[in-house]
Amino acid sequence: MRRRLYFLLPDTSVAQQLVNDLLLARIETRHIHVLGRRGRDLANLPQATVLQKTDVVHGAQRGAILGAALGALAGALFMIAFRSDLALPLATILVWALLGAFFGFWASSLVGAAVPNSRLKRFQVWIERGMLLLMVDVRPRDTRAIAELVVRRHPEAVSGGMEPTIPAFP
Repeated sequence: MRRRLYFLLPDTSVAQQLVNDLLLARIETRHIHVLGRRGRDLANLPQATVLQKTDVVHGAQRGAILGAALGALAGALFMIAFRSDLALPLATILVWALLGAFFGFWASSLVGAAVPNSRLKRFQVWIERGMLLLMVDVRPRDTRAIAELVVRRHPEAVSGGMEPTIPAFP
């Protein structure tokens, strides 16, 4: 598990300097993500992926849960409506629930890919004004040291807070 730190930066040169400092502090490039206004050239900065820019993960989670619930309900209604003499009525409901979860996961992740990340909504105003959002995922024990490094080396960086946990995936 990691914690995600957020920093707002004024331009790409400051962002590049900060990325270099993070690399020297042994933060791997795959744990550093930069997000800017749509169409903005981020040069050689590690750009945020679709998973960080959009609500794909959140949508997929909600869709799988809702789809499983609706699938189980549909399976139960199927059993009641057809009063079938199936030997395994619970298995029928389970299969419907799994199919519903899969469909919900698929459909909601497609919708989530078209929606901006809800966790980044608080930064949207500054991003639209031209600032860059730097997200860095660090181990809990390194959180304070990295935050102090950024404040000490880059006073122009505005801290955007921290998310308590980031799963090991994606």
